[in-house]
Amino acid sequence: MSQPRFFLIMGVSGSGKSTVGRLLAQRLGWNFYDADDFHPPANVEKMAKGMPLDDADRALWLKILNQLISKDLEEGKSGVLACSALKQQYRQALLAGNPSVELVFLKGSNNLIRSRLADRADHYMQPGMLKSQFDALEEPQDALVVNITSPVEQIVDLICQNTLA
Repeated sequence: MSQPRFFLIMGVSGSGKSTVGRLLAQRLGWNFYDADDFHPPANVEKMAKGMPLDDADRALWLKILNQLISKDLEEGKSGVLACSALKQQYRQALLAGNPSVELVFLKGSNNLIRSRLADRADHYMQPGMLKSQFDALEEPQDALVVNITSPVEQIVDLICQNTLA
């Protein structure tokens, strides 16, 4: 059996993390996790009111996600996690003790992502919060950077070609 691996699909809200992550995990036969599903209720409530999270709000959430990755890798399971991971310190918290994690940064323009968020219904991330996401974004130096203007299938193909070869 090959070494278990994990992909962290990161970017601002509306960049396609969940869509790309789900398709990638499905194609590879790996587990898929959406980090949004692991937010404590207080975080969801805060974001639903249009208030961005601060580092204190994220601390427990990042710890839970790190433990999720660690547990799967220890059990020999590969997976994909869709998570904004906007700051280097957040990525360090997620990757701590997990060397088999590869970063994929879904990069797109503010205008494109704003239009995607405007089309999205029933999500607690409000389009007005996009500015705070771009303000917080520290682009990773150690990631596969993928432009989100391509169709999802092509993005997944690109990820597979550049990381699984």
